[in-house]
Amino acid sequence: MASSLTSSPFQTSNLRSAFLGERKGFAICSVPHVGFLKKTIECKESRIGKQPIEVPSNVTITLEGQALAVKGPLGQLSLTYPREVLVQKEDSGTLRVRKAVETRRANQMHGLFRTLTDNMVVGVSKGFEKRLQLVGVGYRATLEGKILVLSLGFSHPVRMDIPDGIQVKVEENTRIVVSGYDKSAIGQFAASIRKWRPPEPYKGKGVKYADEIIRRKEGKAGKKK
Repeated sequence: MASSLTSSPFQTSNLRSAFLGERKGFAICSVPHVGFLKKTIECKESRIGKQPIEVPSNVTITLEGQALAVKGPLGQLSLTYPREVLVQKEDSGTLRVRKAVETRRANQMHGLFRTLTDNMVVGVSKGFEKRLQLVGVGYRATLEGKILVLSLGFSHPVRMDIPDGIQVKVEENTRIVVSGYDKSAIGQFAASIRKWRPPEPYKGKGVKYADEIIRRKEGKAGKKK
């Protein structure tokens, strides 16, 4: 009986265990220490985010804490920055967007909000535009006041209300020019026009952006040759 206790890998102990409390005569097995390796993540500075933003003389900048307001001849825009980035106005009149903390999220926000800030300055001073083209027999566009009317092969014309701050011009009934000072709003409205009839890949019929390249597919008749 004594020899079996001696050869056992466990030893009886009357010590208090931090997990089990006080156990008299209970077998306790030692557990090896497990360590964790800490890896330092290096966040590189954004190549776009570190570039300064030139402010034209006809643009007024108002900075209050994390809120920036930009006013120009075409309109006014505002933006609130997250706590990961800071916007600063330098003595030369330029704007700089900097990281407030060194984290991966701050590195992502750095380039994004620098681009948004630059779009605001360019938008209120020069503006943006998006061009679309209608391709197809009978496809045409007209304007009725603040309503864009599209004939896209449906049983009824498509009528779209033009949002405030956006101007729409129709050229030769097949080309649409969407312009304004808010680049995001222009892109969304242009995408909503294209969504009614996206260009199909066989004949290219539909509504497409002026600089869009449609990848064409070969029809069944072409494959048989």
